[in-house]
Amino acid sequence: MDRKAAPQGDLAVRAEGPVAVVVIDNPARLNAMTVAMWRKLPELLAALDADPTVRLIMLRGAGGKAFSAGADISEFAEARTPKTARDYDALNHAAFEAVLGCAKPTLAAIEGFCLGGGFELALCCDLRVAAEGSVFGIPAARLGIGYNARWIRPLLCAMSPAAAKELLFTGERFDCANALRMGLINRAFPPDSFEAGLAAMAVGIADNAPLTIRAAKAAIDEFVRSPQQPDYARLDALVDACFRSEDYAEGQRAFLEKRKPVFSGR
Repeated sequence: MDRKAAPQGDLAVRAEGPVAVVVIDNPARLNAMTVAMWRKLPELLAALDADPTVRLIMLRGAGGKAFSAGADISEFAEARTPKTARDYDALNHAAFEAVLGCAKPTLAAIEGFCLGGGFELALCCDLRVAAEGSVFGIPAARLGIGYNARWIRPLLCAMSPAAAKELLFTGERFDCANALRMGLINRAFPPDSFEAGLAAMAVGIADNAPLTIRAAKAAIDEFVRSPQQPDYARLDALVDACFRSEDYAEGQRAFLEKRKPVFSGR
């Protein structure tokens, strides 16, 4: 696919080796998501998930001041009226499900404000890495917005029920220290080492065996989604594919030859 820069108020995609970086590009509004951006995200992610050159999908905001401040409130007068709220939620939900449904690993790179629907996008990613000084929160209770029950699962994948209740009941903003305490983020780096720490983590994941990561991600997601009746047949097939792969042979050779393996994803 063509990975060119996008104009402001859009989603841009750029390639950094095997890492596809999806940029929420609306810095004038702290990377608030417009209706058009919500609508575009599922198609964009599907294309990246199907691209054999992509090993990791990273979401981040443009400008360094915000991952995303959430939905563009200036559109609410038309897009989120009592009559249209369900349609707007469905648009949001399709975007969240697109992130959750990626077979490839996803990583949210967070700088600055990460609020509301932007925070939910980050929570739908497998991993979250933040620059110290970033701020997190879901202000629905302070805006009178009914928070869709379908969006609670990503919260509970990242934090305890008590922490999720604190987040939603108070509507408060949390700093990186509290976000780490609550399980909202995996790692935090000082601003001057954020890019280096982020790159090291992303490259480390992208260099590992893609089929192994895919099987592990599928299993974890399946146990969260269907803990009582997981689809073991599908999960076993993904594990079997690892043992039949060229990457399994490469991993053994590299171990015996005392070198770093070069995985192909086949």
